[in-house]
Amino acid sequence: LEALRLLMMGVDVLIVDPENEYEKLAEAVGGSFFRISLTSSSHINPFDVPIIPAGEDPSDVLRSHVINLTGLLKIMLGKMKVEEESLLDRALTETYASREIVPGKDFSKAQAPILSDLEAVLKNMEGGRGLSDRLYKFTKGSYAGFMNNPSNIDIKNRFIVFSIRDLEDELRPIAMYIILNYIWNLIRADLKKRILIVDEAWWMMKHEDGASFLFGLVKRARKYFLGVTTITQDVEDFLRSPYGRPIITNSSLQILLKQAPAMIDIVAKTFNLTDGEKNFLLETVVGEGLFFAGLKHVIIQVVASKEEDKII
Repeated sequence: LEALRLLMMGVDVLIVDPENEYEKLAEAVGGSFFRISLTSSSHINPFDVPIIPAGEDPSDVLRSHVINLTGLLKIMLGKMKVEEESLLDRALTETYASREIVPGKDFSKAQAPILSDLEAVLKNMEGGRGLSDRLYKFTKGSYAGFMNNPSNIDIKNRFIVFSIRDLEDELRPIAMYIILNYIWNLIRADLKKRILIVDEAWWMMKHEDGASFLFGLVKRARKYFLGVTTITQDVEDFLRSPYGRPIITNSSLQILLKQAPAMIDIVAKTFNLTDGEKNFLLETVVGEGLFFAGLKHVIIQVVASKEEDKII
């Protein structure tokens, strides 16, 4: 409902949807709905060369992009030794250099590499064989096809949903990272009012690099006219990450809906609820909740019109 109303107010809406809950809404407003899965025809290449925002140094943008890619690869490959991280950083630089994408050069029209290019570079580097072998399942193994293709999606629509429901659980945090990085590059290149909705955001919090990336995006988004809404049903999982609490405290607006008795104490502690507010959240009905703006706490009731209710 919030997404629909923001769209009517002239705000572009981008949604990461883990459960296909926004498909009908996308259809109703003429939006784009992309399924990201092992067999999908929609692809996002995480190695895409970022568009250089006006007034920013291309070399800095490229370095920042490589750092983000390193974070993604750490989620994919699991725990890495310090020397492996260093090797990976060098391999990423060489992978881009093989396409003449290097600091100090105009690489705006260069063709981006793909994951199998990095795999080939690692295979030929001293000490890189182990990392190359670990990438195999993403390039030619059981997860091939998911992220080893050039990007082919059109993101010119004002309402865009990325669905990751059909992905295996192990791949969801990876997909979320890829999508958010893709969106991050998009919003920096073309400034306009946008809102990014990350549903089931606790998936990103399962890995330190994912949580760190989401936290960085939340902190920097405002500079690029982007609002970020994180939604979670599992507050404890969200707060278990050292980045979870700062994401909540950095949020200018917070909404709490009905809570389970097992979770109410941790929610009360996190949001400094009074006993009355605790009891209210245990008994609320659909559409009722607590709305926080700064230090002000108010009870709200969200009411959809007949037309809105039909769509949703």
